[in-house]
Amino acid sequence: MTETNDTIGETEAKPAATAIPPEELDRLTDDIIAALKTVYDPEIPADIYELGLVYRIDIEDDRTVKIDMTLTAPGCPVAGEMPGWVQNAVSAVEGVADVQVQMVFDPPWTPDRMSEEAQVAVGWY
Repeated sequence: MTETNDTIGETEAKPAATAIPPEELDRLTDDIIAALKTVYDPEIPADIYELGLVYRIDIEDDRTVKIDMTLTAPGCPVAGEMPGWVQNAVSAVEGVADVQVQMVFDPPWTPDRMSEEAQVAVGWY
């Protein structure tokens, strides 16, 4: 496995040693997050990034993007489709070579992972 360039966790990016120039890594990170914000949970009027469904984003030296994400509930009716939506959105980002989406359920998603923006969208704030 190649060394991870950038990990976007719960709150911020954590750069590591990388072959990708810093300004390009910043652009990729911003564009990947923007792409994720185009994918919506069909049951909640907020995007998956603001809902806190994206647990981790790794940008590898070969420009493969690895994403760990979850669902609001394991029995979500779009569980089989959501990874494909994410893969398609992030694959469209200029400079991304490949996208691998892994569905994880540990830790389980809870509403406290939602951003303030998502809380406003669902009327919880």
